[in-house]
Amino acid sequence: MPVDWSIQDVARLAGTTSRTLRHYDDVGLLRPSRIGSNGYRYYDERALVRLQRILMLRALGLGIPAIGEVLAGNTDDAHALAGHLDWLKQEKERIDRQIATVETTILTMEGGEQLMAENMFDGFDHTQYREEVEDRWGKDAYAKGDAWWRSMSATEKEEWQQRQKQLGADWIAAAKSGVAPDSAEAQELAQRQFDWLKGIPGTPGGGSTGPTKPYFLGLAEMYVADARFAANYGGIEGATFVRDAMTVFAEANL
Repeated sequence: MPVDWSIQDVARLAGTTSRTLRHYDDVGLLRPSRIGSNGYRYYDERALVRLQRILMLRALGLGIPAIGEVLAGNTDDAHALAGHLDWLKQEKERIDRQIATVETTILTMEGGEQLMAENMFDGFDHTQYREEVEDRWGKDAYAKGDAWWRSMSATEKEEWQQRQKQLGADWIAAAKSGVAPDSAEAQELAQRQFDWLKGIPGTPGGGSTGPTKPYFLGLAEMYVADARFAANYGGIEGATFVRDAMTVFAEANL
């Protein structure tokens, strides 16, 4: 007899939310294998494999439309997952190098020894982030953002980072309070998010008008897809709340 899992079980096992899985269903990315008489969604093994691929592609930074195209173009799940596995191994190697580098720095400092600059940045490949930004939003976006950041004094950078942290903290608090994404409180935060992005040179549509709707929505999706961003909002649950609030804001204002 075929085995399947309820939407709650899948959300728990995958480290995501029932809301996200329902969203994937709404946009045609992941259909449940069946819907019970109680209206609950259930997923079989094939659906779980598809979800694994979706989560891997999200981790690579792809948005939902791009993921749909990838899944439609490559139906060989095993072959596709093999490619994702190679990427994971590369990321693991890079992170392991970072951990070893930081551990060495700590031990050297605690031992009162001289730090060797050439050994302090193994695994910290900032170029990859440049390529990531250029691939997603173009070379001009990276160049403007990089020039803007380099032009700031240490105090200005610290103030900007504090503003970013405070915004993240306020998002986390709102998500934990249980307010709805379309509530006045959540929409005020979405406006702050918009204004914050508007002040960053290189943001598509930035400057006097602010970020474009596609960019704003794409970034909202990325907050959920990329663990680096989700961490700023307390994890996947908080990032999902942020995404939903930003989506409401964009549909109403952009």
